[in-house]
Amino acid sequence: MTLTVLLFASYADALGTSSLALQLPAEARVSDLVAQVRALPGAEGLPLAPLVAVNQRYARSDQRLSAGDEVALIPPVAGG
Repeated sequence: MTLTVLLFASYADALGTSSLALQLPAEARVSDLVAQVRALPGAEGLPLAPLVAVNQRYARSDQRLSAGDEVALIPPVAGG
């Protein structure tokens, strides 16, 4: 299945793009997607368990994904 992954701030900077289209097996979970993203060049600094949203709702690492899901990797936010 094909999934769209949105990247923001430092994650987009590290990977050089604001979105990715990834191919994953039908039974894939959020953790599988994160592992595939972490394997890309430039993603070495991505945490093992980043904050993830699926279809604009926060998701756990064991959540199953479906074809067409929109996944967002949300970097840490600091303010002051």
